[in-house]
Amino acid sequence: MSRISRLDHSEVTPDLAALFDKAFAQRGNVPNMFRVMAHRPEIFSTMQAHFGAVLNSGTVSTKLKELIIVRTSQVNDTPYCLASHTILARGLGWTDDQLSHLAEWPDRADFTPAEKAALHLTETVTRNAHDVTDEQFAELLRFYSEGEIVELLCAIGLFNYFNRFNNALQMEPTKAGEGGCVTAQTETTASR
Repeated sequence: MSRISRLDHSEVTPDLAALFDKAFAQRGNVPNMFRVMAHRPEIFSTMQAHFGAVLNSGTVSTKLKELIIVRTSQVNDTPYCLASHTILARGLGWTDDQLSHLAEWPDRADFTPAEKAALHLTETVTRNAHDVTDEQFAELLRFYSEGEIVELLCAIGLFNYFNRFNNALQMEPTKAGEGGCVTAQTETTASR
């Protein structure tokens, strides 16, 4: 059980309820992390905007971003983020074998050199960002523009933040249908 209560749709402001509805429409649930973070509406709403910008803008594919999110969450041992982002990564085309054996990426032939450079960055930054060497950075520049490196680092950094937040609160993975308003849940169930 999470150490902090999860707010229900009926307990949040209309602005946050709209964000809950948007999340429910996209995911079929309102993530428990969102419902906990809603205790501080200003943080929750700006986090949502940043989350959307990091994952849905730029030129790095969402598929690669989800792969590095999964690896970040594996390194940090964060069951909460792994539960949802492994499903998302699988839906974008990563195989169960790739995701289950992601720690073995250096020796796998089914990752491109560019993907391996991103995974190397993910592990280095997650474990100790001071360890990114000039050689490693030069390798990144072979595959990614400066703006794309910013995108990669933002995804890695954002999920290190989310991983730590969820691990500290012992956040439980969100179940399908959780957190939506009764009307939205009824409409979703009726449309299935």
